Amino acid sequence: MRILVIDDEPRILGFLARGLTAEGYAVDVAANGAEGLRAARRERYDLVLLDLLLPGVDGLSVLQALERLSPAPPVVIVSARSDLPTKLRGFGLGAADYVSKPFSFDELLARVRVQLRKSRPPGDGHVIQAGNVMLDVARRQVQVASAVVHLSDREFRVLHQLVEHAGEVLSRERLLSEVWGYHFDPGSNVVDVCIRRLRKKLGADAPIETVRHVGYRLIAA
Repeated sequence: MRILVIDDEPRILGFLARGLTAEGYAVDVAANGAEGLRAARRERYDLVLLDLLLPGVDGLSVLQALERLSPAPPVVIVSARSDLPTKLRGFGLGAADYVSKPFSFDELLARVRVQLRKSRPPGDGHVIQAGNVMLDVARRQVQVASAVVHLSDREFRVLHQLVEHAGEVLSRERLLSEVWGYHFDPGSNVVDVCIRRLRKKLGADAPIETVRHVGYRLIAA
């Protein structure tokens, strides 16, 4: 699944790119409306996240242009403009959803998944595997050897990082940034707690190794 994020705030662009990439999506970013339209005409996207307060070509004009593409990607507006007339105008021009800033990443992610489920052909999925561990990212399912394992959202996202980078050492800081976000306390032990829960649920068939003073890695052999 390929997502285009159009926003003129570098911090939001970086935050969304990191968070959505950690969820298994391919993410492109654009810092203004004209750049976003060039990208959308060049590549086919499964979803566009669109700010309205853009320099140059404004967001509503971008939305109108995106609606003229064939096929037109679903567009979720993510904007500080939260007044009802603007929302109604956005929906009237074809927006699939509307999220007001400031937003919760988990809520935005849930809305992204809803739109992608609507546009995904039956049976389509994003499956990655390392050793005995198989993740169906689209369906949020985990299988270890022949057993299905039930994980929380955070556990799934940490395991996704480990599987995607199997054999590599991932630092606590990187996992914290990718899964919990830039705003989380870097001194927290939430990563270690999550790893302990993962080890208990996955068992010996999916060994997660601690690299002292560095981080963790999944041994996929």
